[in-house]
Parts: sequence; C-alpha cells; structure tokens
Amino acid sequence: MSNIFRIAVLTAGFVFLYAPIAILAAMSFNASRLVSVWGGFSTKWYAALLENEPLIESTKISLAAAVLSAAIATFLGLLAAVALARFGAFRSRMLFFGAVHAPLVLPEVVLGLALLSCFVALGIGRGFATLVIGHVTLTMCFTTVALLSALRSCDLALEEAAMDLGATPLQAFALVALPQIAPALMSAFLLAFTLSLDDLVIASFATGPGATTLPMRIFSQVRLGVSPQINAISTLLLGTVALALGGSALVMQAGKRRGL
Repeated sequence: MSNIFRIAVLTAGFVFLYAPIAILAAMSFNASRLVSVWGGFSTKWYAALLENEPLIESTKISLAAAVLSAAIATFLGLLAAVALARFGAFRSRMLFFGAVHAPLVLPEVVLGLALLSCFVALGIGRGFATLVIGHVTLTMCFTTVALLSALRSCDLALEEAAMDLGATPLQAFALVALPQIAPALMSAFLLAFTLSLDDLVIASFATGPGATTLPMRIFSQVRLGVSPQINAISTLLLGTVALALGGSALVMQAGKRRGL
C-alpha cells in the first residue's frame, strides 16, 4: 500500500510539473488558429516561423547573447574559483566570496534594477552590450560554484609533480588541472547558456529597444493573446534548453566515469 501511495504521489508530482509543458508542445502542432480548439495535426506553424522576422531577429539576439555571456561568465567564474580554491585565506576572501555568490540569493528584480541604475548613472545606453553584462552578472555565480567544486576535487600532487619537472605554476595549471575540470567547464558553460537564453527579468532591465530577446518578445505577444506560432517557438526554446541541460549532464557523467 505504501509503495502504491508513493508511486501515486510521484506520478501526481510529475504530471503537475510537466503536463503544462506537454500540452504546450502538443498545441504547437495544432492545425487550428485557435489554441483552445484542436483542429488536427499540422506543422504549418513551424514553417510560418520562418516568415516571422521579429521572432527570428529576437532568436538571433538571444542566441548571440547567451553564447557570449556564457563564455565570459565561464572564464570569470574560473578566475574566481581559482582565487577561492588556490589563494588561501587572503584578507578580503569572505567579502569576495559574498560578492561573487550574491546573485544566487538576490531577487532578479533587485539585481535588474541595480544594473539599470548603474547604467543610467554611468550614462551607458542600453542595448546588446548591456544585455550581455547583465547576463554575465547573473550567471557568473553559477559557473563559479560549479568550477569551485571541481577545483577542490583536483589532485594538487599532480600539479606539484609537474612543477618539480620544470613547469611553471601557470603551465602546471593549464596542462594538469584544466584537463581534469574540462567536464565542469563545459557544464558551467551550458548552464550559463541556458540561464541566459530563458532569462526575462534581467533582460527587461538591461536591454534597450534594439535588442529585444526572445523571452521578451514572447511575453509581449502573449499579453495580446496566445498564437500558435508562440507555441511553436516556445517548444523549440524548450527543446534547446533540454538539449543543453542533457548535454551538461552527459558531460558531467563522462567526467565522473573518467575520474573513476
């Protein structure tokens, strides 16, 4: 009886979480223009996306911002992780640790408003560059956490052996430590990419009229009514995020197997 109850609760939980996503994906193949009426199976709304210039442009902006911000956030996260893992208890370590991890606990609205105030105070016009800055600020803390954990699990004896054989500390880190944390680097990049791609709040504060992201475009159009094309582009966005997260999980699993 207890097993049946557990299975029922687990099933109800999965249905509650994923049923709306499944319905969204199913309705993207609805032949009817009315999203509340099933008119048969059709892929015409995916073909219609190719003629929707605003959505295509917003998709390009979102992908470009996600790739660029993820790369920068991964690099900065690596530097922060190295400082926290290898530099010992330096004087401002706790302040630095808190500053790096602050976006993890700050509400996105507060972080977005802070970024907006900073841009206005500095006289920086909002656009693609400020969008990337905002997403780097949001995602760097996540990459730092992932890479810090990976660095702490590295075997320092291997780097010391490399330095005993004549390598500089930088060469030992690049040739010994980086290959060990390569799966974590890829995972951190994919995580930052995913967070940037589906962000709405930070982008609403950090970007300007010339750099409307895909989530912002979808949100603005949904307020006027849900169209089948919105269902289609949302399904594609969900698929992209799922592939990124799945790739991250596979990379991390492969790294663990090599570690064994």
